[in-house]
Amino acid sequence: MKGTPVLSLLILVPLLSSVVVLLLPAAQERLIKWLTVAAAAGAFVWSLVIAANFTVGSSAMQMVQSVPWVPTIGMAYKVGIDGLSLPLILLTTLLCLLSAIYTLRLTKQVKVFCFLLLLLEVGMIGVFLALDAVLFYVFWELVLVPMFFMIGIWGGDNRRYASVKFFIYTLVGSVVMLLGLLLLYFWGPKTFDMQAIIAWGQAGKFSLQQQYWIFGALFLGFAVKVPIFPFHTWLPDAHVEAPTVGSVLLAGVLLKMGGYGLLRVSLAALPQAFTAFSPYLAALGVIGIVYGSAVALTQRDLKKMVAYSSVSHMGFVVLGIAAANAGGIDGAAMQMFTHGIITGMLFFLVGMVYERYHTKEIAKLRGVIAAIPALGVLFTFASFASLGLPGLAGFVGEFNSLLGGLQAFPLTTAFAVIGIVLTAAYFLRTMQAVVFAPAEEGSAVYDGPSKMAGTELTAVVPLAVLTLAIGLYPAPFFAVVDPVARALASLVVR
Repeated sequence: MKGTPVLSLLILVPLLSSVVVLLLPAAQERLIKWLTVAAAAGAFVWSLVIAANFTVGSSAMQMVQSVPWVPTIGMAYKVGIDGLSLPLILLTTLLCLLSAIYTLRLTKQVKVFCFLLLLLEVGMIGVFLALDAVLFYVFWELVLVPMFFMIGIWGGDNRRYASVKFFIYTLVGSVVMLLGLLLLYFWGPKTFDMQAIIAWGQAGKFSLQQQYWIFGALFLGFAVKVPIFPFHTWLPDAHVEAPTVGSVLLAGVLLKMGGYGLLRVSLAALPQAFTAFSPYLAALGVIGIVYGSAVALTQRDLKKMVAYSSVSHMGFVVLGIAAANAGGIDGAAMQMFTHGIITGMLFFLVGMVYERYHTKEIAKLRGVIAAIPALGVLFTFASFASLGLPGLAGFVGEFNSLLGGLQAFPLTTAFAVIGIVLTAAYFLRTMQAVVFAPAEEGSAVYDGPSKMAGTELTAVVPLAVLTLAIGLYPAPFFAVVDPVARALASLVVR
């Protein structure tokens, strides 16, 4: 592996494949679909190779590659990976592979969709690997374009409104974030090298006032992406109107970019400002937990309910990050990963239900387990995982985030219990209504096969297996993340 541009290959595989897809005739739909699957599979396998060569127990950046880009202003193509970014890379490549397999069912504008899917994978991987501030921003913005078109072209009836709202919210947040990145350059070591900027900040060379301004600018960009209450209003609309694959990747990966940015940049480079703002960040996290679950409890649309559950679950991520102790950061990292696999699984299943019943209205969905037994069982499993049942992956991240929050902000964190109770309530209510209640007059007419297709099972079963495996044995995950968590926690002094 020595001398091989390991991480760059992970970016190049989907990037070059997207160019090939763009050059192929649109009529070659079957070839385009399988090329997309092959490219996503190649990226996933290569991410496993990277994981196998990763040195567990180190908090340092590994496999770093740096090539001068615009050396006169300290800009370079620089990528690297550590215990914080490795799980998110694995999550990204896995969900993109499963999404590509699910896309084998697509019939509308196949060429454009597959191109956008591969381009989206490039952007998401790039964000988690970038060690140059400009490169980080380029990949961050690149993600925006494919998702905008996915929602706008393949979305539901209100897709134009949802896509424009998504674009405006995230673009405004990104522009303000860019201001923060530029302030890091001009007030910092006059380089865009993120490792140099972080070292500058940890050496105390940013004044406290400078840290406050930079933190505020970066926070808006990251908060919109998480999304942190009250910057969340774009998310339910985007989820409801997005196609199934769009919802899976939006919830599974894109939301994690905000949490990653808070840890990678805000906490690492601005520890004093982060410490000062952390009580308010914790409060916003808890508000998100309670608010998201309370609104989810009132939803009549199944997909919107899962969307608001994401607002609640990402609140645990924010709480763990705000706690800024090793347990909280471990929990936040675990919650980002497990939320990706569990909510990705839920959105796949909701899409399958909609394809058969042609409605997402909870009151009209009845008897799924009788009509499609495998789907009913998997939906029940995913719901239990999402509500945090011990023994499944959803419990591990939430528990560690709460534990870290209780150590740092006991009174604020105590209110999060309300959200946990409400989460159990809306998932149990939904399971009873959608899965187990017998079909009755006025309910949606079932229209589809009673067995799940091979592409459907392939998209969902790996996520279910992973959910169970992590829930029963999370130690390998924490072994990777904990060194970075401890290094970040050591920067915060309360």
